[in-house]
Amino acid sequence: MSRQDAPWIVGWREYLDLPDLGLTRIKAKVDTGARTSTLHALDIEHFREDGRERVRFLVHPQHRADDLEVVCTADVVDRRGVRSSIGQRQHRVVIETTLALSAELAWPIEVTLTSRSDMRFRMLLGRTALRGHMLVDPGRSYLTGGRPQRIDAARRRRKNR
Repeated sequence: MSRQDAPWIVGWREYLDLPDLGLTRIKAKVDTGARTSTLHALDIEHFREDGRERVRFLVHPQHRADDLEVVCTADVVDRRGVRSSIGQRQHRVVIETTLALSAELAWPIEVTLTSRSDMRFRMLLGRTALRGHMLVDPGRSYLTGGRPQRIDAARRRRKNR
């Protein structure tokens, strides 16, 4: 998507695909209060391959379906200190992966890995991943079910007055 394209409207919760990790229809909370996106990951194992630092981890992509596991592997791009939802400072590994909302709407995002077992959503989509691509309608949900809604330029101008 070029910068000249209109942004897409998403709700406060959406189904997302992370095709690089083999994950489809992950229920995510769209959270503009969070800077960084986070994915529910268990059994994070660090290793080196071809001189690169990598991680292998398990994902339970569906809430309350711990019998479904997907093994994912990704390059480590960073380690960061992140403040959790309960205010605790944690050091997390950061990976880069593709976020896809539809066949024609996909871009790379950074994601931290941590256990979200006690959370309702397996993924938190932070504002850095949204920037330049999406606007959030906090009163709606699951707008990307087939294809996200696009804000036309006329509607955007009316809202900005």
